[in-house]
Amino acid sequence: MDAKAARELKESLYREVGKVVVGQEATLDLVLTALLCEGHVLLEGVPGTAKTLLARSVAACLDLGYGRIQFTPDLMPGDVIGTNIFHFQTNEFVLTKGPIFAQLLLADEINRTPPKTQAALLEAMQERHVTIDGKSHDLGDWFMVIATQNPIEQEGTYPLPEAQLDRFLFKIGVDYPSREEEIDLVSRHGHRTAMPKLGEFGIEKIATVETLAALRKYVAGIRLSPEIVAYIVDIVRATRERPSLRLGASPRAANMLATAARATAVIEGRDFVIPDDVKMLANSALRHRVVLAPGAEIEGHNAESILQQILAEVAAPR
Repeated sequence: MDAKAARELKESLYREVGKVVVGQEATLDLVLTALLCEGHVLLEGVPGTAKTLLARSVAACLDLGYGRIQFTPDLMPGDVIGTNIFHFQTNEFVLTKGPIFAQLLLADEINRTPPKTQAALLEAMQERHVTIDGKSHDLGDWFMVIATQNPIEQEGTYPLPEAQLDRFLFKIGVDYPSREEEIDLVSRHGHRTAMPKLGEFGIEKIATVETLAALRKYVAGIRLSPEIVAYIVDIVRATRERPSLRLGASPRAANMLATAARATAVIEGRDFVIPDDVKMLANSALRHRVVLAPGAEIEGHNAESILQQILAEVAAPR
């Protein structure tokens, strides 16, 4: 397995997912990057921008077991992870697994449920197992969460706590399609109102778990030069020293950004990381890990604009 194979996988993913989802190549890049470095992804966008359809299509292409949880205000933690139910016939408790027992889990509209239920994902996302009645249950090496959320300004949403956000490798904004993409979208799907069935589009499986495992191993072996490591650390540390940020990114963020840079280099067909890989990922990897100071919000700044300032100021290695 090498970088050429990873780039071919990316192109195949574009082709197969593109049979159903119009555009979204940048989002697909980040989802594949997260998969190759064991990360989770948070997609933020208004309803109707194909977030759910994209997750289903990726799972189908990569032959991953798919699970889905629709988060609602009355959802309980047991509805997510499962519970032990007493069977009177056998006189013993039997585990009824929740939908979290999947390889690729779609946590749909995660910010429409209260923090108590959101927290049910914390252990699973960090340690890839869940604890039910004191007993640990493994979720497997391929457990990955693709969560979707509506913009926090919309009615009926609960903000995700910082500890939850820090578990996501990327927060990706899913915007409206361009005019040409929307024309293509309506031409394909304008004859139905329900979610399209993937079987109608002839999506083919382009990889096996063994292939993905080999790519993961290859990504982990990509070497970062000392200059690139220092560049990543300087960017992360700059977020903690910025007066306009009340909370900067953690050391975990630096580790995740370094791992993601390796995966990005590989799917671009390279066996080395360049500063542009770090720059391209910094916004998606850090914007949900920083908290604005009150004065910055009043002045009209947001996390993205401050991160762009930091990237412009921190010198990139030659």
